[in-house]
Amino acid sequence: MIFAKVIGTVVSSQKDPNLNGKKLLLCKEVDHEGKPLKSYHVAVDAVQAGEGNFVLLSYGSSARMTEETKNAPIDAVIIAIIDDVEVTHVLRGDGAAVQRGGAAARASRKS
Repeated sequence: MIFAKVIGTVVSSQKDPNLNGKKLLLCKEVDHEGKPLKSYHVAVDAVQAGEGNFVLLSYGSSARMTEETKNAPIDAVIIAIIDDVEVTHVLRGDGAAVQRGGAAARASRKS
């Protein structure tokens, strides 16, 4: 699964019949704090997401397992609108996970 931010819509008048009636959204990959990464994805919206929402994408063959996407030729689907991400551990330079001191860092992504 991939964190992403919805940044626009994709409109297509000519498409595979299995895509008819499906809302296509342009999503930019982000990290857990919402900071932009390199990749973009066009994803079918299965949860009524909108522009600016912090979302979770399912990618590849798993993207075709929702009621909205069965039998559709897609690679990405929005499966959740993220309200909050809580990071309780951080990685040290040696790769070991250590618990954060004090209160856990929270990244709220309400739109």
